[in-house]
Amino acid sequence: MRHFMSSFAVAVFVAITPVVAADAVPAYVAAAVADKARPKDDTDRDADRHPAEIITLAGVKPGDSVVDVGPGRTGYYTKIMSRIVGATGKVIMFNPTWVADKFPVAKEGPAILAKAGYANVEGSIQPMAEIKFETPVDVIFMSQLYHDQIWQKVDVAQMNKAIFDALKPGGVFFIIDHVGPGVTTVEQIDKSHRVEPALVKQQVLSAGFKLEAESDLLKNPADPHTANVFDPSIRGKTDQFVFKFVKPK
Repeated sequence: MRHFMSSFAVAVFVAITPVVAADAVPAYVAAAVADKARPKDDTDRDADRHPAEIITLAGVKPGDSVVDVGPGRTGYYTKIMSRIVGATGKVIMFNPTWVADKFPVAKEGPAILAKAGYANVEGSIQPMAEIKFETPVDVIFMSQLYHDQIWQKVDVAQMNKAIFDALKPGGVFFIIDHVGPGVTTVEQIDKSHRVEPALVKQQVLSAGFKLEAESDLLKNPADPHTANVFDPSIRGKTDQFVFKFVKPK
């Protein structure tokens, strides 16, 4: 316990807590979020998800190769990042094997987006702990799925090392997840679908990453942290942490 709390203290000390002002959002990010082709189901979620500020903090830019981990069938973030990276970049809709097995419709995502005109989007299904690509990528973006890797008993140390190896030097591992104070075990995560932020920091830092930034963009002080994230009382409005880890150059 002492070692765990000590690691947490270091992570907090080195972290930056940026506030992404509206005028700091690059024009290419603003244009992608304002894209008229985005469906209403997506844009209705923007007020809670703050996509312009989140993508700006993640550092996705034209020409990048980006991996969207667990994007579901329709790829809320995938579509935005596709417009940003443009014709010289690509976005990989990555589903861990366990997700594709549990939710077969997730496999349909790349074809759906291709039909909708997102030509730079491709799919990939692999074991989460063995994630790899033909060439190193710029950003690996994981929204609300880190806790599930623990819940599914994925070898998280191996996963984080594989993600580290899959990134270019200077590449970003960007994590968003539901805050669960003291939630660290498979049983606790199964009950709440939340996770203790300090645990995530410790695990990712142990793989060799540096914590470049954390943000309160998705913080919700009104979340009591007691309900399962799918409970109607809190669904879509949970208190969430945002971490930006970087692979050292």
